[in-house]
Amino acid sequence: MTTPLVNASKHEGVMVLELNAPPANTYSYEMMRELDAQVLSARFDPAAHVIVLTGAGDKFFCAGADIKMLETADPYFKYNFCLHANETLCRLEQTPKLVIAAINGHCVGGGLEVALACDLRIARAGAGKMGLPEVSLGVLPGTGGTQRLARALGRAKAIELMAEGTTFSVEEAKALGLVNSILDSGPGEFRSKVIEFARRFVPPAKASRAVGFIKRAVTTGLEVGLEQGLALERELQQRLFEGQDAKEGLAAYNSRRPPSFSGK
Repeated sequence: MTTPLVNASKHEGVMVLELNAPPANTYSYEMMRELDAQVLSARFDPAAHVIVLTGAGDKFFCAGADIKMLETADPYFKYNFCLHANETLCRLEQTPKLVIAAINGHCVGGGLEVALACDLRIARAGAGKMGLPEVSLGVLPGTGGTQRLARALGRAKAIELMAEGTTFSVEEAKALGLVNSILDSGPGEFRSKVIEFARRFVPPAKASRAVGFIKRAVTTGLEVGLEQGLALERELQQRLFEGQDAKEGLAAYNSRRPPSFSGK
């Protein structure tokens, strides 16, 4: 039986997707196909309110694309490989559910590009290096890195880091604003702590559908003009008003009691 390249498990409303290609969790076309399928599965699962993406083991989140594969593949394959990887990460980015990258180890090259497609990035203290050093291979970050890093850090800083091929610690990444928070925990405790964090966004504590729509409004709104962004915001707000959680939230507020959300 073939070992899955992406393991999926559910933990009380949190879907954990684990990149599983030891020793460095490098990705291939086959892994991206599995990740694509798992993202779609989580998107269609009403009981999956938050997605956590992490790496197997405790040394690597993901070291990017399989370099040996890229060395031997022909340019036609490489183009379509990059195209599909981009489509997979766009699907992850556009899924109306909160996606958290749990950075458990080194997160470089395409690994950082995967993490940049997530909404929040949580790292283990001392987990390792981050960065986009593709220039040292004579290529550019080709799975969204040039676009998402610039949107995250601004034009000049993104060009500086990519042109120099700089790698930096997760602590430095937090100072740059690439990492939202760092958890001071041992490798064995890190995943459970991230899942505990993720449950903050799961019903009944949080209106997960509203969280997903906030993500959609921000992600799409940043790519269009203000007027179009405001129009999207209004439409998403109306859909929430028609749902159960908005009714519950307003009623709970007026009754001065804690809300109990359903994610609907």
